[in-house]
Amino acid sequence: MSKSIIACRISSYAPFEALAYEHLASLGLRFVEIHVPAGDQVHATRDALSAYGLTASTMQGQLDLARPDAAAQVAAQMPALEALGTKIMMVSVKAGQTPLNVVYDRLRSAGDEAARWGVTIAVETHPDLATNAQTALATMRAVNHPSVRINFDTANIYFYNRDVDGLAELRQVADYVASVHLKDTDGGYRHWHFPALGRGVVRFSEVFRILDSVGFAGPCTLEIEGLEGEARTERLVCDRVAESVGYLRGLGRI
Repeated sequence: MSKSIIACRISSYAPFEALAYEHLASLGLRFVEIHVPAGDQVHATRDALSAYGLTASTMQGQLDLARPDAAAQVAAQMPALEALGTKIMMVSVKAGQTPLNVVYDRLRSAGDEAARWGVTIAVETHPDLATNAQTALATMRAVNHPSVRINFDTANIYFYNRDVDGLAELRQVADYVASVHLKDTDGGYRHWHFPALGRGVVRFSEVFRILDSVGFAGPCTLEIEGLEGEARTERLVCDRVAESVGYLRGLGRI
């Protein structure tokens, strides 16, 4: 069994993100996923992470494929990733009305910019370029760039697709996966139900088995987005993260 990096997405604490660093450090977690900070916030972000012994294993960046200067948009974010020692930039992208051949060219050029900094762009499991294994594979094969890969989200694969087998989907794309969002779900299509890990339908032990089988050792980031209509409290969000970290410890992943 390989040991992937286990991280937590800071938005799992929303709207109490200010609690995240201290709480995660108290749980023994050492990696986080954050948004790419603005240039004037890089040093402050680095100092805040360092104060709690944390490292940003992944950052969510911006990549608008409707923009002709999409590659330049990526290049502008690279100094922040370099300063914080982050090698994965997760992005949510879509083609929309832009022709696919143009989208693929722009994504490939973005990959060129990321590669110059030793960074991999990881495309999130979102419509319409990585909705499921079929569309994600089509995107990966068309772009054909080693610095453009997939961020596989274990719950989004159910949220955006009907009658889907999440494990079968992961098996199809595993060789292209650079990062993972560990998120549980009740499995409902478009059903906002993302509880603590182990309380939904995702078979995380099998997820890790598939990732291990292809030698994956990248960041696996805990993400808890809660339940539709609930009132979120500090206690609730902290307890869910703690429960999920305990669940991963029980699987031997931390």
